[in-house]
Amino acid sequence: MKVEISDTALVWQARAREFADAYLQPHEVEAELNNGELPDEISSRNKKRALELGFAEIDVPKAHGGLELTLEEQVAIWEQLGRVTNALSWCFSEAQSWMFDACSEEQITNYILPMMRGERKDCYAITESGPGSDLSGLEATAELDGNDYFLNGEKWYVTSGNLADFFWFQARIPAENSEALFLVDQGTSGIEMTACPLFSHTYAAHHPTYRFDNVRIPKNQRVGRAGDGMAFTHSWIRHERLMIGARSCGAAARLIEEATAFANNRIVDNAPLSEKQAIQMMLADCVTELWASRLMTYEAARAADRGDGLKSQHARCSMVKLYVSEMANRVADRAVQIFGGRGYMRENVAERFYRELRVDRIWEGTSEIQRLIIARGLLKRGLDGM
Repeated sequence: MKVEISDTALVWQARAREFADAYLQPHEVEAELNNGELPDEISSRNKKRALELGFAEIDVPKAHGGLELTLEEQVAIWEQLGRVTNALSWCFSEAQSWMFDACSEEQITNYILPMMRGERKDCYAITESGPGSDLSGLEATAELDGNDYFLNGEKWYVTSGNLADFFWFQARIPAENSEALFLVDQGTSGIEMTACPLFSHTYAAHHPTYRFDNVRIPKNQRVGRAGDGMAFTHSWIRHERLMIGARSCGAAARLIEEATAFANNRIVDNAPLSEKQAIQMMLADCVTELWASRLMTYEAARAADRGDGLKSQHARCSMVKLYVSEMANRVADRAVQIFGGRGYMRENVAERFYRELRVDRIWEGTSEIQRLIIARGLLKRGLDGM
């Protein structure tokens, strides 16, 4: 199923596919049966190759030594990496373009460029037990005392917290009636991991809960100026929602291919399972929804590359996350059904994706939140403004 993309995007697509097929996919079952973890030599090899291919530099401005790829090219990469289960594609850190706008030169030198080189890893301490994804309801606080901020609050679902060496911590500043991001080193006094719950997927990257109790950091660890915090968080969220769409397209494509191959080779009543109309109907729905999803995802990326308005971009990224994540869940469900009992085995790709894709309808804003964003945009700007 071909969607027209640029020649350079095709090149990156091929590189990412080769990396996913040769370096990551062969180790999925091994990771699944070992708590998401691979031997150190395999993990180091995968990280090294990802860095050699430049994946950690794709969103970094050229002025800072990065590749500054278009979002269309980045979607082409993450679509192929999305074909792999167990989050094995998370073997490198992402230094994103908004970080270079948000951070001081000192912060870029100490945190962001080392991420690009594979020397540091970050995690996001934003979500809270009460407001969840509602950033306007943040309860965590940051109070300035002389040359230091004191951070307080509890953060849930800090993805990769067990592997990261610093946090992006979001908090309210009561004295300013605003929000801000802060860079906080892992191990700073006052940070406590209070829980590390198990989740449906089997990832080496965990999602712990952290308590920040009077965590003292120098004021130069604050990111941006007063009022900047939410703008940069929105930049991060747009990027993440679009790439969730890309990865979901890759996952759906892999599921369709695997289910089709199985149905062609599975003999029932002296004929391939694929000859049953019930199976053909499911496969037809999968292919149709994937095509629509790919068209939507790539067009949203190209719209951002064209510089369409931020409000329009925000709405389109929400539409991508909503539709494409739900599409991938439907495809996974059908794939499990086509595989039958085999589809319920952890060693089967459909079973793993069935569990893993479910969270894409929740994190970075639930499907319900995306619907609210889309509806509000429609009511404010009309259909032509979306």
